[in-house]
Amino acid sequence: MNYPFSARLGTFSSSAVREILKLTQSKSIISFAGGLPAEEHFPVDAVGEAFQRVLAAGNSALQYGLTEGYLPLRESICRRMKKKGVTVTPEAMLLTTGSQQAIDLFTRIMIDPGDVILVERPTYLSALQVFRSNGATAVSVDGDEDGLNLKDLEEKLEKYKPKIVYVIPTFSNPTGKAWSLERRKGVLELCRRAGAVILEDDPYGELRFGDDSLTYPSLFSLDQHPNGSCVVYTSTFSKTVAPALRTGWVMADPEIIRNMARAKQAADLHSSSLDQQTLYQLIEHYDLDGHIEFVRKEYEARMRQMAELLEQQQWPGVTWNEPKGGMFFWLELPEAVDTAELLKTAVELGVAFVPGGTFYAEDPQKNTMRLNFTHTDYEGTIVGMKRLSQALESVLVK
Repeated sequence: MNYPFSARLGTFSSSAVREILKLTQSKSIISFAGGLPAEEHFPVDAVGEAFQRVLAAGNSALQYGLTEGYLPLRESICRRMKKKGVTVTPEAMLLTTGSQQAIDLFTRIMIDPGDVILVERPTYLSALQVFRSNGATAVSVDGDEDGLNLKDLEEKLEKYKPKIVYVIPTFSNPTGKAWSLERRKGVLELCRRAGAVILEDDPYGELRFGDDSLTYPSLFSLDQHPNGSCVVYTSTFSKTVAPALRTGWVMADPEIIRNMARAKQAADLHSSSLDQQTLYQLIEHYDLDGHIEFVRKEYEARMRQMAELLEQQQWPGVTWNEPKGGMFFWLELPEAVDTAELLKTAVELGVAFVPGGTFYAEDPQKNTMRLNFTHTDYEGTIVGMKRLSQALESVLVK
């Protein structure tokens, strides 16, 4: 049968890179590709105990729930966010199926086909997929290690009149950089003046490395909030507890939250009540902050190990910056190298990464790559980096 698929289907991109990455599911492949936390550090026993407490409370845990999410968990997240300079009530919050759904729901209620969304260069590849699937055109804003270039942002705000500016200011994916306070305030001022809403994605904010005296306030906390804020803030427990719980949240002006809830009702009615109640029990009866601190230190150690291994390689023409937090190294190779082609050689040698071209809204820089350092253990990282070195040497010596 000739199925009459919609024109929108063409916006859901698939690529040869995705097909190659399927091979990384093999145990023979050491993968630096996915944004995966270390599963050996998941709080398995604590999650199991929390789950049992939920079920012991009665059958209601298996019933339908509120679209906005389990109220006690929303209240608990509000208390946690208050420690970060954010003061909101549950009415200004929506629980989502990961922060990915928050990006999708917000885009649905804001974007009409043909609208422009400004993004960082490079930026989170799955956000680009969401924007394109909703008919938006993503346009990059230049930046450096301190954040968006304010002059370029101002010019593109004037030129494109975007409704949304999507950013990951704290330990960004894929580059791992953190904006300076000056840039955060500058972006806020420019977007508020232009009437553009900032979608602030913050999945990695609690995975900070180095000097504990350094603080990275969210844009949401720096703006008036929640009423009238020009910032929509989203985060998740996927990187700090476990991805499978699929619990994220979004905070914004209550009018935005109400409309996102309407869109969510059309999408899935509500996210898993069972997972939300389990997470609430975990927060109430487990030292979650202690767990996050442990994971943060472990990830910092893994980051420093990979940094040392990168230093030892001395690959000609290969540069990178040490991430200030998060999960990724971002490498730039000589211009002649296409990392999508390099990936094929790497997989044959038993190692995988994500080619950098997929992280660009336009004019992809094909000589870049992203390496995850949080998922693979110490021994595996050593072996994986040796394999990656073999792959790189096959193109760098030509």
